[in-house]
Amino acid sequence: MTFSFIAPLRRPVLTAAAALALACTLAPTSFAQTAAPGTPAAVATAQPIKVALIESLSGPFANTGEAVYRNIFWAMERVNARGGVALPAAAGGARPLVLQRYDSKGQNEEALSALRAAIDDGARVVMQGNSSATAAALIDAINKHNEREPDKRVIFLNYSAVDPLLTNEKCSFWHFRFDAHADMRMTALMDVVRADKALKSVYLIGQDYSFGQAVLREAKKQLAAQRPDVAIVGDELHAVGRVKDFAPYAVKIKSSGAQAVITGNWGNDLTLLVKAAREVGYTGIFYTFYGNALGAPAALGDAGVGKVVAVADWLPNVQSAPSEAFYQSFRSRFPKPQDDYVHMRMQLMVEALAQSIERAGSVDATAVARQMESASVQLAGRSGTMRAGDHQFQQPLVVGVMDKQGSTGVKFDVEGSGYGFRVLRDIPAAQTQQPHSCKMQRF
Repeated sequence: MTFSFIAPLRRPVLTAAAALALACTLAPTSFAQTAAPGTPAAVATAQPIKVALIESLSGPFANTGEAVYRNIFWAMERVNARGGVALPAAAGGARPLVLQRYDSKGQNEEALSALRAAIDDGARVVMQGNSSATAAALIDAINKHNEREPDKRVIFLNYSAVDPLLTNEKCSFWHFRFDAHADMRMTALMDVVRADKALKSVYLIGQDYSFGQAVLREAKKQLAAQRPDVAIVGDELHAVGRVKDFAPYAVKIKSSGAQAVITGNWGNDLTLLVKAAREVGYTGIFYTFYGNALGAPAALGDAGVGKVVAVADWLPNVQSAPSEAFYQSFRSRFPKPQDDYVHMRMQLMVEALAQSIERAGSVDATAVARQMESASVQLAGRSGTMRAGDHQFQQPLVVGVMDKQGSTGVKFDVEGSGYGFRVLRDIPAAQTQQPHSCKMQRF
Protein backbone atom coordinates (compact mmCIF):
# COMPACT_ATOMS: atom_id res chain seq x y z
CA MET A 1 0.00 0.00 0.00
CA THR A 2 1.41 3.37 -0.91
CA PHE A 3 -0.25 5.48 1.78
CA SER A 4 1.05 3.70 4.83
CA PHE A 5 1.31 3.53 8.55
CA ILE A 6 4.11 1.92 10.54
CA ALA A 7 4.42 -1.67 9.42
CA PRO A 8 7.41 -4.01 9.31
CA LEU A 9 6.51 -5.73 6.06
CA ARG A 10 7.45 -4.63 2.56
CA ARG A 11 4.37 -3.59 0.61
CA PRO A 12 3.67 -4.14 -3.07
CA VAL A 13 4.14 -0.99 -5.16
CA LEU A 14 0.94 0.37 -6.71
CA THR A 15 0.59 2.92 -9.47
CA ALA A 16 0.07 6.48 -8.32
CA ALA A 17 -3.55 6.42 -9.48
CA ALA A 18 -4.29 3.27 -7.50
CA ALA A 19 -2.49 4.62 -4.46
CA LEU A 20 -4.45 7.84 -4.51
CA ALA A 21 -7.71 5.96 -4.91
CA LEU A 22 -6.87 3.84 -1.89
CA ALA A 23 -6.04 6.91 0.17
CA CYS A 24 -9.66 7.72 0.99
CA THR A 25 -10.13 4.46 2.86
CA LEU A 26 -6.67 4.06 4.39
CA ALA A 27 -5.81 7.41 5.95
CA PRO A 28 -7.92 8.90 8.75
CA THR A 29 -8.12 12.55 7.69
CA SER A 30 -10.89 15.07 7.35
CA PHE A 31 -10.70 15.55 3.60
CA ALA A 32 -11.01 13.44 0.47
CA GLN A 33 -7.56 12.38 -0.70
CA THR A 34 -7.89 12.03 -4.42
CA ALA A 35 -5.75 12.99 -7.38
CA ALA A 36 -5.63 16.72 -7.98
CA PRO A 37 -8.12 17.92 -10.61
CA GLY A 38 -6.45 18.15 -13.98
CA THR A 39 -3.65 15.69 -13.19
CA PRO A 40 -2.48 14.36 -16.58
CA ALA A 41 -3.38 10.69 -17.03
CA ALA A 42 0.16 9.77 -18.09
CA VAL A 43 1.51 11.25 -14.86
CA ALA A 44 -1.18 9.70 -12.66
CA THR A 45 -0.22 6.22 -13.90
CA ALA A 46 3.56 6.72 -13.86
CA GLN A 47 5.85 5.20 -11.23
CA PRO A 48 5.45 7.50 -8.20
CA ILE A 49 8.23 9.22 -6.31
CA LYS A 50 7.54 8.12 -2.76
CA VAL A 51 7.90 10.61 0.07
CA ALA A 52 7.51 9.44 3.68
CA LEU A 53 5.93 11.68 6.31
CA ILE A 54 7.00 10.55 9.80
CA GLU A 55 4.91 12.48 12.29
CA SER A 56 2.66 12.35 15.36
CA LEU A 57 -0.65 11.31 13.83
CA SER A 58 -2.14 10.08 17.10
CA GLY A 59 -1.90 11.16 20.72
CA PRO A 60 -1.80 14.68 22.21
CA PHE A 61 -0.15 16.28 19.16
CA ALA A 62 -2.17 14.53 16.45
CA ASN A 63 -3.72 17.83 15.35
CA THR A 64 -0.27 19.22 14.54
CA GLY A 65 0.63 16.12 12.53
CA GLU A 66 -2.60 16.27 10.55
CA ALA A 67 -2.05 19.97 9.82
CA VAL A 68 1.35 19.09 8.37
CA TYR A 69 -0.16 16.30 6.31
CA ARG A 70 -2.78 18.60 4.77
CA ASN A 71 -0.13 21.16 3.84
CA ILE A 72 2.28 18.73 2.20
CA PHE A 73 -0.48 16.78 0.46
CA TRP A 74 -1.83 20.03 -1.01
CA ALA A 75 1.62 21.09 -2.18
CA MET A 76 2.14 17.74 -3.91
CA GLU A 77 -1.29 17.99 -5.54
CA ARG A 78 -0.18 21.21 -7.22
CA VAL A 79 3.05 19.64 -8.49
CA ASN A 80 1.14 16.65 -9.88
CA ALA A 81 -1.57 18.84 -11.45
CA ARG A 82 1.00 20.72 -13.51
CA GLY A 83 2.48 17.50 -14.87
CA GLY A 84 4.45 16.02 -11.97
CA VAL A 85 8.21 16.08 -11.57
CA ALA A 86 9.84 16.37 -14.99
CA LEU A 87 12.52 13.71 -15.44
CA PRO A 88 14.27 12.40 -18.56
CA ALA A 89 12.85 9.30 -20.20
CA ALA A 90 15.72 7.21 -18.83
CA ALA A 91 14.59 8.12 -15.30
CA GLY A 92 10.94 7.30 -15.99
CA GLY A 93 9.77 10.56 -17.51
CA ALA A 94 7.32 12.83 -15.68
CA ARG A 95 6.45 11.24 -12.33
CA PRO A 96 4.00 12.16 -9.56
CA LEU A 97 4.90 12.77 -5.94
CA VAL A 98 3.03 10.47 -3.54
CA LEU A 99 2.93 11.02 0.20
CA GLN A 100 3.14 8.07 2.61
CA ARG A 101 1.98 8.42 6.23
CA TYR A 102 3.85 6.93 9.20
CA ASP A 103 2.68 7.57 12.76
CA SER A 104 5.55 8.22 15.16
CA LYS A 105 3.07 8.54 18.05
CA GLY A 106 5.31 11.28 19.43
CA GLN A 107 8.02 8.78 20.33
CA ASN A 108 11.59 8.63 19.01
CA GLU A 109 11.58 4.83 19.00
CA GLU A 110 8.42 4.75 16.90
CA ALA A 111 9.91 7.33 14.52
CA LEU A 112 12.99 5.17 14.00
CA SER A 113 10.81 2.13 13.38
CA ALA A 114 8.82 4.21 10.88
CA LEU A 115 12.04 5.24 9.15
CA ARG A 116 13.00 1.60 8.61
CA ALA A 117 9.53 0.79 7.28
CA ALA A 118 9.57 3.79 4.96
CA ILE A 119 12.94 2.80 3.48
CA ASP A 120 11.72 -0.77 3.03
CA ASP A 121 8.65 0.65 1.27
CA GLY A 122 10.85 2.43 -1.24
CA ALA A 123 10.82 6.01 0.06
CA ARG A 124 14.02 7.94 -0.60
CA VAL A 125 12.76 11.23 0.81
CA VAL A 126 11.75 11.53 4.47
CA MET A 127 9.90 14.49 5.99
CA GLN A 128 9.50 15.25 9.70
CA GLY A 129 9.44 18.30 11.91
CA ASN A 130 7.22 18.41 14.98
CA SER A 131 9.98 17.51 17.46
CA SER A 132 13.61 18.53 17.48
CA ALA A 133 14.47 15.49 19.60
CA THR A 134 12.95 13.20 16.98
CA ALA A 135 14.70 15.11 14.20
CA ALA A 136 18.06 14.62 15.94
CA ALA A 137 17.41 10.89 16.25
CA LEU A 138 16.44 10.66 12.57
CA ILE A 139 19.56 12.55 11.48
CA ASP A 140 21.77 10.07 13.33
CA ALA A 141 19.88 7.08 11.95
CA ILE A 142 19.90 8.39 8.37
CA ASN A 143 23.63 9.16 8.55
CA LYS A 144 24.32 5.57 9.59
CA HIS A 145 21.89 4.06 7.09
CA ASN A 146 23.30 6.05 4.18
CA GLU A 147 26.81 4.95 5.06
CA ARG A 148 25.82 1.27 5.32
CA GLU A 149 23.51 1.13 2.32
CA PRO A 150 24.61 3.62 -0.35
CA ASP A 151 22.16 2.13 -2.87
CA LYS A 152 19.22 3.05 -0.61
CA ARG A 153 20.26 6.48 0.59
CA VAL A 154 17.57 8.93 1.72
CA ILE A 155 17.40 12.67 2.28
CA PHE A 156 15.65 14.28 5.24
CA LEU A 157 13.54 17.43 4.76
CA ASN A 158 12.71 19.13 8.06
CA TYR A 159 9.83 21.62 8.15
CA SER A 160 9.49 22.43 11.88
CA ALA A 161 12.24 21.02 14.12
CA VAL A 162 13.98 24.28 14.99
CA ASP A 163 16.63 23.49 17.59
CA PRO A 164 19.65 25.43 16.23
CA LEU A 165 22.03 22.52 16.85
CA LEU A 166 20.43 20.56 13.97
CA THR A 167 22.17 22.82 11.45
CA ASN A 168 25.17 23.52 13.67
CA GLU A 169 26.78 20.73 15.73
CA LYS A 170 24.58 18.02 14.21
CA CYS A 171 24.51 19.35 10.64
CA SER A 172 24.38 16.64 7.99
CA PHE A 173 24.70 16.54 4.22
CA TRP A 174 21.43 14.55 4.15
CA HIS A 175 19.40 16.97 6.31
CA PHE A 176 17.76 20.21 5.10
CA ARG A 177 15.77 22.53 7.36
CA PHE A 178 13.01 24.68 5.85
CA ASP A 179 11.80 26.40 9.01
CA ALA A 180 13.65 29.29 10.62
CA HIS A 181 15.46 27.91 13.64
CA ALA A 182 14.74 29.07 17.18
CA ASP A 183 17.42 31.77 17.26
CA MET A 184 16.13 33.22 13.97
CA ARG A 185 12.56 33.25 15.26
CA MET A 186 13.62 34.81 18.56
CA THR A 187 15.48 37.54 16.68
CA ALA A 188 12.27 38.38 14.82
CA LEU A 189 10.24 38.49 18.05
CA MET A 190 12.88 40.69 19.66
CA ASP A 191 12.32 43.23 16.90
CA VAL A 192 8.91 43.82 18.50
CA VAL A 193 10.06 43.42 22.12
CA ARG A 194 12.80 45.99 21.56
CA ALA A 195 10.21 48.54 20.45
CA ASP A 196 7.94 47.98 23.49
CA LYS A 197 9.51 50.53 25.83
CA ALA A 198 6.80 49.99 28.46
CA LEU A 199 7.85 46.36 28.95
CA LYS A 200 9.85 45.86 32.16
CA SER A 201 9.30 42.21 33.18
CA VAL A 202 8.86 38.84 31.43
CA TYR A 203 8.17 35.24 32.37
CA LEU A 204 9.92 32.50 30.38
CA ILE A 205 8.20 29.12 30.07
CA GLY A 206 8.77 26.24 27.68
CA GLN A 207 8.68 22.53 27.00
CA ASP A 208 11.43 20.51 28.63
CA TYR A 209 13.34 19.13 25.66
CA SER A 210 16.03 20.38 23.31
CA PHE A 211 13.85 22.89 21.44
CA GLY A 212 12.16 24.36 24.52
CA GLN A 213 15.50 24.67 26.25
CA ALA A 214 16.99 26.39 23.19
CA VAL A 215 14.14 28.94 23.11
CA LEU A 216 14.58 29.95 26.73
CA ARG A 217 18.37 30.03 26.41
CA GLU A 218 18.19 32.34 23.40
CA ALA A 219 15.50 34.51 25.02
CA LYS A 220 17.79 35.16 27.97
CA LYS A 221 20.72 35.86 25.68
CA GLN A 222 18.86 38.30 23.45
CA LEU A 223 17.08 40.05 26.31
CA ALA A 224 20.42 40.65 27.99
CA ALA A 225 21.86 42.08 24.79
CA GLN A 226 18.89 44.11 23.55
CA ARG A 227 16.70 44.83 26.58
CA PRO A 228 18.88 44.64 29.72
CA ASP A 229 16.27 46.81 31.46
CA VAL A 230 13.72 43.96 31.28
CA ALA A 231 13.68 41.70 34.34
CA ILE A 232 13.15 37.94 33.97
CA VAL A 233 10.75 37.14 36.83
CA GLY A 234 10.17 33.48 35.95
CA ASP A 235 12.11 30.80 34.11
CA GLU A 236 10.80 27.24 33.95
CA LEU A 237 10.31 24.16 31.80
CA HIS A 238 7.53 21.56 31.89
CA ALA A 239 7.08 18.05 30.51
CA VAL A 240 6.15 17.86 26.83
CA GLY A 241 2.55 16.81 26.11
CA ARG A 242 1.91 15.57 29.66
CA VAL A 243 0.50 18.59 31.48
CA LYS A 244 -3.29 18.48 31.42
CA ASP A 245 -3.87 21.41 33.78
CA PHE A 246 -1.75 24.53 33.31
CA ALA A 247 -3.59 26.46 36.04
CA PRO A 248 -0.68 26.19 38.53
CA TYR A 249 1.68 27.62 35.91
CA ALA A 250 -0.79 30.38 35.03
CA VAL A 251 -1.15 31.33 38.71
CA LYS A 252 2.64 31.59 39.04
CA ILE A 253 2.84 33.74 35.92
CA LYS A 254 0.16 36.10 37.22
CA SER A 255 1.64 36.20 40.72
CA SER A 256 5.09 37.07 39.35
CA GLY A 257 3.79 40.37 38.03
CA ALA A 258 5.24 39.63 34.59
CA GLN A 259 4.00 42.01 31.93
CA ALA A 260 4.69 39.42 29.22
CA VAL A 261 5.34 35.72 28.64
CA ILE A 262 7.86 34.40 26.12
CA THR A 263 7.24 30.80 25.07
CA GLY A 264 8.07 28.39 22.29
CA ASN A 265 5.21 26.07 23.31
CA TRP A 266 3.27 24.47 20.46
CA GLY A 267 0.20 22.27 20.01
CA ASN A 268 -1.92 21.53 23.05
CA ASP A 269 0.87 22.69 25.37
CA LEU A 270 0.35 26.21 24.04
CA THR A 271 -3.45 26.11 23.80
CA LEU A 272 -3.84 24.85 27.36
CA LEU A 273 -1.33 27.38 28.67
CA VAL A 274 -3.03 30.42 27.16
CA LYS A 275 -6.46 29.11 28.12
CA ALA A 276 -5.35 28.70 31.73
CA ALA A 277 -3.85 32.19 31.71
CA ARG A 278 -7.15 33.64 30.54
CA GLU A 279 -9.08 31.72 33.20
CA VAL A 280 -6.93 33.05 36.07
CA GLY A 281 -7.22 36.60 34.75
CA TYR A 282 -3.70 37.11 33.42
CA THR A 283 -3.69 40.16 31.13
CA GLY A 284 -0.08 40.28 29.97
CA ILE A 285 1.28 39.81 26.46
CA PHE A 286 2.25 36.40 25.07
CA TYR A 287 5.25 36.48 22.74
CA THR A 288 4.99 33.13 20.97
CA PHE A 289 6.46 31.03 18.21
CA TYR A 290 3.14 29.33 17.41
CA GLY A 291 0.30 31.36 18.93
CA ASN A 292 -1.39 32.03 15.63
CA ALA A 293 -3.47 28.83 15.31
CA LEU A 294 -4.31 25.31 16.55
CA GLY A 295 -6.87 26.56 19.05
CA ALA A 296 -4.86 29.28 20.79
CA PRO A 297 -6.80 32.32 19.44
CA ALA A 298 -10.19 30.74 20.20
CA ALA A 299 -9.00 29.77 23.68
CA LEU A 300 -8.11 33.38 24.48
CA GLY A 301 -10.99 35.15 22.78
CA ASP A 302 -11.21 38.89 23.44
CA ALA A 303 -8.58 38.53 26.15
CA GLY A 304 -6.02 37.87 23.44
CA VAL A 305 -6.71 40.94 21.32
CA GLY A 306 -3.51 42.96 21.22
CA LYS A 307 -1.99 40.49 23.69
CA VAL A 308 -0.75 37.55 21.58
CA VAL A 309 2.21 38.08 19.29
CA ALA A 310 3.36 35.31 16.94
CA VAL A 311 6.27 34.87 14.54
CA ALA A 312 5.89 32.84 11.36
CA ASP A 313 7.28 32.44 7.86
CA TRP A 314 3.97 33.87 6.56
CA LEU A 315 0.55 34.92 7.84
CA PRO A 316 -2.79 34.99 5.96
CA ASN A 317 -3.06 38.75 6.43
CA VAL A 318 0.14 39.55 4.56
CA GLN A 319 -1.33 42.24 2.34
CA SER A 320 -0.62 41.33 -1.25
CA ALA A 321 -2.77 39.97 -4.06
CA PRO A 322 -0.64 36.81 -4.58
CA SER A 323 -0.70 36.06 -0.85
CA GLU A 324 -4.47 36.48 -0.64
CA ALA A 325 -5.04 34.27 -3.68
CA PHE A 326 -2.78 31.61 -2.15
CA TYR A 327 -4.72 31.62 1.11
CA GLN A 328 -8.10 31.61 -0.60
CA SER A 329 -6.98 28.59 -2.62
CA PHE A 330 -6.05 26.69 0.53
CA ARG A 331 -9.36 27.54 2.20
CA SER A 332 -11.21 26.37 -0.90
CA ARG A 333 -9.34 23.05 -0.74
CA PHE A 334 -9.83 22.66 3.02
CA PRO A 335 -13.00 24.59 3.93
CA LYS A 336 -13.52 23.21 7.45
CA PRO A 337 -12.54 25.81 10.09
CA GLN A 338 -10.50 23.28 12.09
CA ASP A 339 -8.33 22.62 9.03
CA ASP A 340 -7.29 26.27 8.74
CA TYR A 341 -3.52 26.17 9.30
CA VAL A 342 -1.42 26.69 6.18
CA HIS A 343 2.39 26.86 6.23
CA MET A 344 4.16 28.70 3.41
CA ARG A 345 7.47 27.01 4.26
CA MET A 346 6.00 23.56 3.62
CA GLN A 347 4.78 24.67 0.22
CA LEU A 348 8.24 26.05 -0.60
CA MET A 349 9.82 22.84 0.69
CA VAL A 350 7.85 20.70 -1.77
CA GLU A 351 8.67 23.14 -4.57
CA ALA A 352 12.36 22.86 -3.65
CA LEU A 353 12.12 19.07 -3.71
CA ALA A 354 10.55 19.03 -7.18
CA GLN A 355 13.10 21.56 -8.42
CA SER A 356 16.04 19.58 -7.03
CA ILE A 357 14.88 16.27 -8.49
CA GLU A 358 14.39 17.89 -11.88
CA ARG A 359 17.83 19.52 -11.80
CA ALA A 360 19.40 16.23 -10.71
CA GLY A 361 17.58 14.39 -13.52
CA SER A 362 17.27 11.53 -11.07
CA VAL A 363 15.71 10.46 -7.78
CA ASP A 364 19.12 9.34 -6.49
CA ALA A 365 19.42 10.81 -2.98
CA THR A 366 23.00 12.00 -3.39
CA ALA A 367 22.27 13.76 -6.68
CA VAL A 368 19.12 15.36 -5.27
CA ALA A 369 20.93 16.51 -2.11
CA ARG A 370 23.62 18.21 -4.18
CA GLN A 371 20.96 20.16 -6.06
CA MET A 372 18.98 20.91 -2.89
CA GLU A 373 22.01 22.79 -1.53
CA SER A 374 21.33 25.57 -4.03
CA ALA A 375 17.53 25.38 -4.18
CA SER A 376 15.84 28.74 -4.69
CA VAL A 377 12.05 28.86 -4.88
CA GLN A 378 9.18 31.30 -4.74
CA LEU A 379 5.42 31.08 -4.40
CA ALA A 380 2.65 33.65 -3.93
CA GLY A 381 5.09 36.50 -3.50
CA ARG A 382 7.21 34.70 -0.88
CA SER A 383 10.59 33.14 -1.55
CA GLY A 384 13.51 31.33 0.02
CA THR A 385 16.96 29.97 -0.71
CA MET A 386 18.83 27.05 0.81
CA ARG A 387 22.20 27.99 2.36
CA ALA A 388 24.71 25.34 1.34
CA GLY A 389 26.98 25.88 4.32
CA ASP A 390 24.59 24.44 6.90
CA HIS A 391 21.44 23.48 4.92
CA GLN A 392 19.39 26.16 6.68
CA PHE A 393 16.67 27.70 4.48
CA GLN A 394 16.85 31.49 4.37
CA GLN A 395 13.47 33.22 4.14
CA PRO A 396 11.59 36.32 5.33
CA LEU A 397 9.76 36.14 8.66
CA VAL A 398 6.53 37.82 9.69
CA VAL A 399 5.49 38.95 13.18
CA GLY A 400 1.79 39.53 13.85
CA VAL A 401 -0.51 40.45 16.73
CA MET A 402 -3.94 38.99 17.42
CA ASP A 403 -6.94 41.18 16.66
CA LYS A 404 -10.63 40.86 15.76
CA GLN A 405 -11.50 39.93 12.21
CA GLY A 406 -12.56 43.06 10.36
CA SER A 407 -10.11 45.27 12.21
CA THR A 408 -7.61 47.18 10.10
CA GLY A 409 -5.25 44.69 8.48
CA VAL A 410 -7.24 41.63 9.64
CA LYS A 411 -9.29 40.48 6.68
CA PHE A 412 -8.97 36.80 7.59
CA ASP A 413 -9.57 35.12 10.93
CA VAL A 414 -8.08 31.87 12.24
CA GLU A 415 -10.01 28.59 12.35
CA GLY A 416 -13.38 30.37 12.27
CA SER A 417 -12.59 31.95 15.66
CA GLY A 418 -13.34 35.53 14.61
CA TYR A 419 -9.76 36.48 15.46
CA GLY A 420 -6.81 36.84 13.14
CA PHE A 421 -3.29 38.30 13.11
CA ARG A 422 -2.38 41.74 11.89
CA VAL A 423 1.13 41.96 10.49
CA LEU A 424 3.47 44.09 12.61
CA ARG A 425 6.73 43.27 10.88
CA ASP A 426 7.66 41.65 7.56
CA ILE A 427 11.37 41.05 8.01
CA PRO A 428 13.54 40.35 4.94
CA ALA A 429 15.59 37.15 4.80
CA ALA A 430 18.83 39.14 5.00
CA GLN A 431 17.83 40.37 8.46
CA THR A 432 16.85 36.94 9.82
CA GLN A 433 20.13 35.22 8.95
CA GLN A 434 22.27 33.83 11.76
CA PRO A 435 25.89 32.60 11.69
CA HIS A 436 26.50 28.84 11.84
CA SER A 437 29.19 26.49 13.13
CA CYS A 438 28.47 23.60 10.76
CA LYS A 439 31.42 21.52 9.57
CA MET A 440 29.77 19.25 7.04
CA GLN A 441 31.09 16.12 5.34
CA ARG A 442 29.89 16.21 1.76
CA PHE A 443 29.27 13.37 -0.66
